[in-house]
Amino acid sequence: PNGSAIMSVKSRLIAPTLTFLSDHNKDKIHQAALEILAQIGMKIFHPQALEMLAAAGCSVENDHIVKIPSQRVIQALESTPKNIAVYDRQANHCMDVGGRRAYFGTGSDLIFSHDAINNERHTCVLEDVCRAARVADALPNIDFIMSFAHPSDYPPQLGYLVSFQAMAAHSSKPIVSTARGRDDLAQMWQICCVLRGSAKRLREKPLMIHYSDPISPLKHPFYSLDKLLYCAETSVPLVYSAAPIAGTTAPMTIAGHVAQGLAECLCGLVIHQLKSKGAPFVMGMGPAVLDMATGECSYNAPEFLLSLQAIIEMSHYYDLPSWGYAGTTDAQIPDEQAVFEAGLETFIAAMAGSNLNHDVGYMDFGRTGSLELMVILDEVIDQVRRLSRGIPVDDDMLALDVIREAGFEGDFLTHPHTLKHLRPTQWRPGLISRMGYEEWQSAGGTSLRERSQKKVQDILRDHRPVPIPAEQAREIQKIVDQFAN
Repeated sequence: PNGSAIMSVKSRLIAPTLTFLSDHNKDKIHQAALEILAQIGMKIFHPQALEMLAAAGCSVENDHIVKIPSQRVIQALESTPKNIAVYDRQANHCMDVGGRRAYFGTGSDLIFSHDAINNERHTCVLEDVCRAARVADALPNIDFIMSFAHPSDYPPQLGYLVSFQAMAAHSSKPIVSTARGRDDLAQMWQICCVLRGSAKRLREKPLMIHYSDPISPLKHPFYSLDKLLYCAETSVPLVYSAAPIAGTTAPMTIAGHVAQGLAECLCGLVIHQLKSKGAPFVMGMGPAVLDMATGECSYNAPEFLLSLQAIIEMSHYYDLPSWGYAGTTDAQIPDEQAVFEAGLETFIAAMAGSNLNHDVGYMDFGRTGSLELMVILDEVIDQVRRLSRGIPVDDDMLALDVIREAGFEGDFLTHPHTLKHLRPTQWRPGLISRMGYEEWQSAGGTSLRERSQKKVQDILRDHRPVPIPAEQAREIQKIVDQFAN
């Protein structure tokens, strides 16, 4: 077609994407994972799971080793939902987990919290869970929450449940939970039933997603599978994410690392779908990379980012919802290194089309959380989402008539077309400075970190999450008290 014919047709908006794997390489990784499952096998330490696998035609050998035929994996992939609709505490639809839609949230179970005012870290207590939930609730680009901290001021058997109660009380956003086992997970489910009104309504409009994981290499402990089976029974959306460490519990090479982690995840998927065909499942992998010079597992090594990208591309290969990472840094404080690493990882997650991206605000190899880093990253996510919208091209966007009207002597500053498209086109920062030097200096000459510290203080002083109705709060407290006793 000639140029004028092309210009007369509206182009389709192409969302920007990032890819590292060819279709051929994705096929090879898929086949490698199937071979691991069918020929090497997995160790399964749950009697019910072993029985189900054996009944489904899997080979069960001595010492809990199960070999899963490829066809059984394919059947599980086919029966798993491609999208999971998730709702907040007020039953508002807020996430569609699937496709290339990217959502962002905090992480869980940190040992330390970084004090933005004193520039010191302290051992986490329940108040850190409450504070993180309140800050996340106030930030528009944080879509879901996790506990952020593990409360050292409560017994280990109670810590996960009181953290869940605190999250529900201090934020309306969907919760991705962790649990010690089936018992406290069941109490979290009961709390969600109270908040939603009934188990039926909770199935229809899930508020909670649960996270569980196997142990690399190739082992699935009882407690992990017990939680997996409970989620399948109750239709609680489940993340089952392997965390193999390259060079220690998985091959050093990226392809081998990903193939093993994928096989471990798919094993969980098979068991999950055998228990309840069509139950919601989120695939993933925590592609830990051991720094052989320091002995630390890096969240931000290039190899981590490449492995993460690969597992996300495999989720698109299967058209399954995915678990991802964003907003993490290996830095010890929220400094320049932290913002660079966390921002780069966030950009990659969005461009890769990773669905549930957790750990926003993580520092120090997943030991310490920072609320000031979280508020900085809320703005980074907002800017990345602006990039993710891509470039619309149609007659109005090309603005040929506007250019013709302005001609050689006119301007666009006062043209109605500029006003019409100003806000939809131009992203505006809140924390990031775009002032000239003199204006910045007269406004206080503050750094990004200082501005983020003030924002944290303002949120904690002024933000009030939507409260849980008093009757529901009493019912939830009874659930927690009964479990504690």
